[in-house]
Amino acid sequence: QVRLVESGGGLVQTGGSLRLSCAASGRAISTYTMNWFRQAPGKERELVAGISSGGSTYYADSVKGRFTISRDNAKNTLYLQMNSLKPEDTAVYYCNAANDWGQGTQVTVSS
Repeated sequence: QVRLVESGGGLVQTGGSLRLSCAASGRAISTYTMNWFRQAPGKERELVAGISSGGSTYYADSVKGRFTISRDNAKNTLYLQMNSLKPEDTAVYYCNAANDWGQGTQVTVSS
């Protein structure tokens, strides 16, 4: 089991940037595909971005070109750099590794 703790969320204006971090403990994340999901009020949780153990990345169409997922295996940490934020990016963002989830961090983008 991997314990995941997200941080870096907050309130930002449209067009602003945030960098989310997900600190992992309990097991090394180097062999895991790591993901960022988000859930907006009244909506289902959706996959935002993923990164394989080999470094291949995936992005939802809605965030392509604006978000960048990365990992630092030495620090056992996952990141999500979010640029050009839009109000529709407002959600709770969750870090995921296999069946393990963090508690989430709130991102709010004001118009």
